Amino acid sequence: MSGRFDIVATALAGLQLIRRLPIRDERGWLERMYCADEFAALMSGQAIAQINRTLTTQQGTVRGMHFQMPPHMEAKLVSCLKGAVFDVAVDVRRDSPTFLHWHGELLSAENHHSLLIPPGFAHGFQTLEADCELLYLHSERFAPQAEAGLNARDPRLAIHWPQPIGARSARDATHPLLGSDFQGVAL
Repeated sequence: MSGRFDIVATALAGLQLIRRLPIRDERGWLERMYCADEFAALMSGQAIAQINRTLTTQQGTVRGMHFQMPPHMEAKLVSCLKGAVFDVAVDVRRDSPTFLHWHGELLSAENHHSLLIPPGFAHGFQTLEADCELLYLHSERFAPQAEAGLNARDPRLAIHWPQPIGARSARDATHPLLGSDFQGVAL
């Protein structure tokens, strides 16, 4: 634990829950979203290369499960700035003892939590209310030629989404189900 963050390991090696610790006073609060010094080890020395923000207007929407293939694999720090989402990471590291296991966390504007997702994980989320805004800090720029994804409804993953799945993009809805030949990614 640092002065601004409480960093909690999950059951999936490298996947970290980050609890931001706001400084509060009579005016409101201030919170640090990221600190290169404190996150250096968690990010394996990688710097932030790209920052993205999303707005998802409909409750129940699922975005994901996205990842980038080598050599463009990325770490992501995901935070919810407005609303609440169920944020999920799936381990796709070929030699991991938790290969294809998933972990989900509630991220919300109110709980000040973020999820630090290391390279070798697919990521997605479900909106638990309307008009959710997320902020993503990426260690790599988006590389369309390296884009990959898993189907959020894949029975092999068996993700327990908290609500019925609503809207999905055409791309996300057409990710194929995993076959027995899926080997994951080598780090």
